[in-house]
Amino acid sequence: MLSNFFRLEEHQTTASKEVLAGLTTFLTMAYILFVQPAVLSRDFAGNPTGLDAGAVLLATCVSAAAATLIMGLYARYPIALAPGMGQNFFFVTVVMSLTSTYGESAWKVALGIVLVAGLLFLALSLLGVREAILNALSPSLRNSIAVGIGMFIAFIGLQKATLITGSPGTLVQLNPDLWTADVAVFAAGFIATAALQARGFAVAVLVGIGASALVAATMGKIELPTAWVGFPEISQSAVLVADVRQALSAVCLPYVFVFLFMDLFDTMGTLVGVAEQAGFVKDDQLPRAKQALTADAAGTVLGACLGTSTVTSYIESAAGVQQGGRTGLVSVTVAGLFLLALAFSPILALVGEYPPVTAAALLTVGATMCRNVTKIRWDDPSEAFPSFLVIVGIPLSFSIADGLSLGVISYVFIKLLSGKWREIGWVMCLLAVVLIIYFSTVRTQLIGN
Repeated sequence: MLSNFFRLEEHQTTASKEVLAGLTTFLTMAYILFVQPAVLSRDFAGNPTGLDAGAVLLATCVSAAAATLIMGLYARYPIALAPGMGQNFFFVTVVMSLTSTYGESAWKVALGIVLVAGLLFLALSLLGVREAILNALSPSLRNSIAVGIGMFIAFIGLQKATLITGSPGTLVQLNPDLWTADVAVFAAGFIATAALQARGFAVAVLVGIGASALVAATMGKIELPTAWVGFPEISQSAVLVADVRQALSAVCLPYVFVFLFMDLFDTMGTLVGVAEQAGFVKDDQLPRAKQALTADAAGTVLGACLGTSTVTSYIESAAGVQQGGRTGLVSVTVAGLFLLALAFSPILALVGEYPPVTAAALLTVGATMCRNVTKIRWDDPSEAFPSFLVIVGIPLSFSIADGLSLGVISYVFIKLLSGKWREIGWVMCLLAVVLIIYFSTVRTQLIGN
């Protein structure tokens, strides 16, 4: 039944390989189970936002499981979803901004904003608008997204490993002290993963995570939990409390637009990047794109109803693809693990609360995704320069959406000025105009300030 539904033989894979890939994806994104409650329950000054940490954990697990299950069964892609990093911090910013107007109910209004944005995502997906935008991107731009995300993933991995640290003068630098436990844990996982991949081992990424965890335990960075089983404690429920009426006010509508923009482009970038790595793109078209985008939009709606910020497709899904995952069975596995996480959250803390354990997996996945750079038309400057801007823009802006936007805007202008306007579709022109307006007005007011 599994083989027929997910077409395992057609994708040259097996049920065991898909389940293993799902486990790999889950381990690389398990950190969200611990990061999300911490981020949403308190603002940047350490004051309570109104959201209960236990309620956020419940919403994170259930919404991630539901959205990922839809992705696996409806779109049949090996892509996992969960509340997005970046959107969660912006959510807190919105709560802080609305507190002066709505007081203690600001977090409910913020959830309403996410819900309205999610409903708009869903409408755009069902109408085929998001799919039309996706198909309007040239092959070079689509491949540059994969490379840019690969660089982004690798950069995040190096940060988690503390190999790359902040610097006042140059923004980033190599850690002056490389003789630390964090670096040792990362190095063990990276060397093990790379060596096993060179030998053709299918479980290289998962073994690498295991090697990092073993070294971390040996060095005292991971302690065995006092209780192996435990459910989150909830003092105030966040289910179905989103204030949609206030979210539709003039004060809140600009925030709705920002959430809409961020999820639209983050999802498209992740979907294209993972699909290119897995070899799903055929004749410059992505099969079942509408289903995948609809699954992502449904996840945001579910997340807002349950009490968490925007649910979106995760770039860490590339780890499962690297492990050999090719079908929706990967997503079904991840969905099941998210539900199990509610009962076994103390165990997940062993991996999720110590980022260096999964850092090597992210770096090796990022390196693999960079091979798509050969598919870019470097002999055509009108294709090469916008693609290059996407590649450097995504990691340096620390945003898939912003990096992709820079590439789209420059693509249209370069094509027009180079006399190749016939190669630009009306969708790309309209998209560039909308992005310019967005960057010069809404984004400047809400994010820049």
